[in-house]
This record gives sequence, structure tokens and C-alpha cells, in this order.
Amino acid sequence: MPKSSRSLSSLPSQTVKPLEGLGLRLRAHRVHRAWTVAEMAERLMCSPNTLRALESGKPGTSIGLLAHALWLLGQIDSLDGVAPAPAELAAKRRVRRSAAHGTAGVIAEGERDF
Repeated sequence: MPKSSRSLSSLPSQTVKPLEGLGLRLRAHRVHRAWTVAEMAERLMCSPNTLRALESGKPGTSIGLLAHALWLLGQIDSLDGVAPAPAELAAKRRVRRSAAHGTAGVIAEGERDF
């Protein structure tokens, strides 16, 4: 397989279209707040070109930058809806306690250091 076919620029349209839509929504939030590209880029601590790439839905843009942009725009909670765990996995999850932690709800002597 040639190296160029493995690049992010060759992603299927089923991946690219939602990224482009997300970029447009981010741009709409920025415009709604009357922030210029330069102002938003400064808030994100990135270059205006990087912000333009994010707003264009370029797949190589950092997920951290996306999360920071969502936070600045008051939309960070929307990440909670991304790839939620299947309900059947969450229902069967067991929490294991280490034997070193003692009984649940009881504060051990070594933990009372306040």
C-alpha cells in the first residue's frame, strides 16, 4: 500500500463529512460571539491557520484543540455524547476494591491527615 493512501487526506467521505459539519458548527459559534479568526486563535493559543483548519474539518487537527475550542464556546459537555459506552458493558461493570483500602465508607487511620 503506498504511503500516500494511508494519509488522513484519503479518509472516506463518511468520516470527512461529519468533520466538515463539526467545523462549520464551531465557526457558527465563533461568529455568533462576534469573535474574529485572530481573536479565537489567540484564545485557543494557536495560529489563525490552525483555527481555519479546525473550522474546515481537517482531520489532522488536534483533538486537544477541538476540546479547547468546545470549552471556549461553552460546548465542552457535548463531548460526553461522543462514543458512549454500550449500555450492556456499563451495566456489567464491576468495581474492585483493593484489600489495602479496607472497608468501604470507613476512613483508615492513615487517611486522617487533615
